[in-house]
Amino acid sequence: MPNITLPDGKQLSFSESVTGFQLAEKISKSLSKQALIISVDGQLKDLDFKIEKDSKVKIFTSKDKEGLETIRHDTAHILAMAVQELFPGTQVTIGPVIEDGFYYDFARKEPFTQEDLEKIENKMKDIVDRNEKTYREVWKRNDAIKHFKNNGEHYKAEIINSIPEGEEVSIYFHGKWHDLCRGPHLSSTGKIGKYFKLTKVSGAYWRGDSNNEMLQRVYGTSWSTQKELDEYLNRIEEAEKRDHRKLGKEMDLFHFREESPGSVFWHEKGWNLFQKLISYMRTKQDHAGYKEINTPEILDRTLWEKSGHWEKFGANMYTSTTPDEKVFAIKPMNCPGCVQVFNQGLKSYRDLPLKMSEFGKVHRYEPSGALHGLLRVRAFTQDDAHIFCTEEQITQECLSVTNLILEIYKDLGFENVILKYSDRPDLRVGDDAVWDKSEAALLEAIKETKLEYTINKGEGAFYGPKIEFVLRDAIGRDWQCGTLQVDLNLPGRLGATYVEKDGSKKIPVMLHRALFGSLERFIGILIENYSGKLPFWLTPLQVVVIPISSDFDNYSKKVNQQLKKVGISSEVDLKNHNLNYKIREHSLSKVPLLLICGKKEVDSNTVTIRRLDSNKQENMDFNEFIKKYSALNKAPSI
Repeated sequence: MPNITLPDGKQLSFSESVTGFQLAEKISKSLSKQALIISVDGQLKDLDFKIEKDSKVKIFTSKDKEGLETIRHDTAHILAMAVQELFPGTQVTIGPVIEDGFYYDFARKEPFTQEDLEKIENKMKDIVDRNEKTYREVWKRNDAIKHFKNNGEHYKAEIINSIPEGEEVSIYFHGKWHDLCRGPHLSSTGKIGKYFKLTKVSGAYWRGDSNNEMLQRVYGTSWSTQKELDEYLNRIEEAEKRDHRKLGKEMDLFHFREESPGSVFWHEKGWNLFQKLISYMRTKQDHAGYKEINTPEILDRTLWEKSGHWEKFGANMYTSTTPDEKVFAIKPMNCPGCVQVFNQGLKSYRDLPLKMSEFGKVHRYEPSGALHGLLRVRAFTQDDAHIFCTEEQITQECLSVTNLILEIYKDLGFENVILKYSDRPDLRVGDDAVWDKSEAALLEAIKETKLEYTINKGEGAFYGPKIEFVLRDAIGRDWQCGTLQVDLNLPGRLGATYVEKDGSKKIPVMLHRALFGSLERFIGILIENYSGKLPFWLTPLQVVVIPISSDFDNYSKKVNQQLKKVGISSEVDLKNHNLNYKIREHSLSKVPLLLICGKKEVDSNTVTIRRLDSNKQENMDFNEFIKKYSALNKAPSI
């Protein structure tokens, strides 16, 4: 007689075991039609799972995250099913759910074409129409290996072979087609709906190892309604237009080269933008009481071993052995170097909180396949700061950091910010008592902000819990940027102490804080958010002065010099091209203002303004222009 407790606390009693189907029907007919999967005491299960004991049960529909992810998981399965029906002999490997969709990796000699994707999509819709029943079987591990080998599915057999002996293997059937899978899944292929789209094909190494054979990865997206699918496809189309790599080339900001993969070659305009962000951040940090430092990029291996980074990041660190056989590493993080600055000289409780900021260049090895323009690089600049404080100061300092981050994001046009709290990971340093204290302090600070937050279990840094600040951009994409981490481990490992009121030595708390995270990545996000049309104060080249003919070159040069004197970034275009060509060229590179100079302008000491994305022109007194745009050439909160 299982007693079922629903999320609202209501209880239902049954005389015998009950399935998710039966439970949904008992609650309401409409729910039984919408139900996709259930959770039993927190474990996701199929609707036909039999509940035989008292349990807490939740029913998920397509409106829930868990329901939508199951739709996507099933869609990945019918993708593999469709491929094998259309192209016999193709081997399937893995097909997980990813953000906004799914993918499946295939072993096939012939490359998939765009026409193939259309055929596969149509076949997938046929499978949905067939409404094949989905059900689960549990096989013995060795039987499963033998079965898939006999079917020519060597990759699948290899996956099962990695499962420990004696464990049972979960196999899901959609009609006769079947796949290794933990589940859960929908009750039939008809439940998936037809709101899916295959988006692209790329290469992927088997098990992510470049020493293994190359597979073909087919990506797709799947939604619960046609409206959601259309909105997503429109968002993807818009994202392609905003691609920072394309815009970066048009705006002449940066490029990459094979000689130094994952490292940015900044051009003059791009470096101008980079420095504007640093200058803005310096001003904000100076007002907030930070002291800027700089630490070496190369440090002895022994320091990284003491800090714990060698164990955690050693495989991703660039190292060098000197002639005297000492091993040095290029820093993947700035933290240990900052502690060494703190350790110089005696510190008192009166010195705390002590806030040290650093624009530190760090290097981390990323697989070549993971590199993606400015968004995923191997060499980047972190706008780090480390706050040394007492345990009593943690909450207030976390609040101060949070308020600073939100103010900075608002200045840059991001007002929709999501907080994510991450607690202790499996691989970590420090004992549980220290972690208990760190997590409690950070949670208290989050609650003090009165902002909504989500919890990412086990996703904290290896030395402490953290808050992640996630920005939502102009087309609805989320970007994790800023972080705030409470660390009661690293200062003690590296010998940091301060003198308490009673004269005893005590280890300070260390707050790790980054606002942009990586300047390179944040610039990529900015470019895409604004589609290259950055706020005037941030734009690397703000004005181009264009004489109508060479007769007005001297006046144009004078205008350009005056603009530079007041800090407006400008150039004068004296090239031997016609006016329309120059306007098109500078519009493509996203220059916000073009100042046209001819006889009328010379005679009246004016400029004719042509704004980006506008055919209208406005004549303005030059002194008035200087006054207006000098005021606009400042960050909103400075």
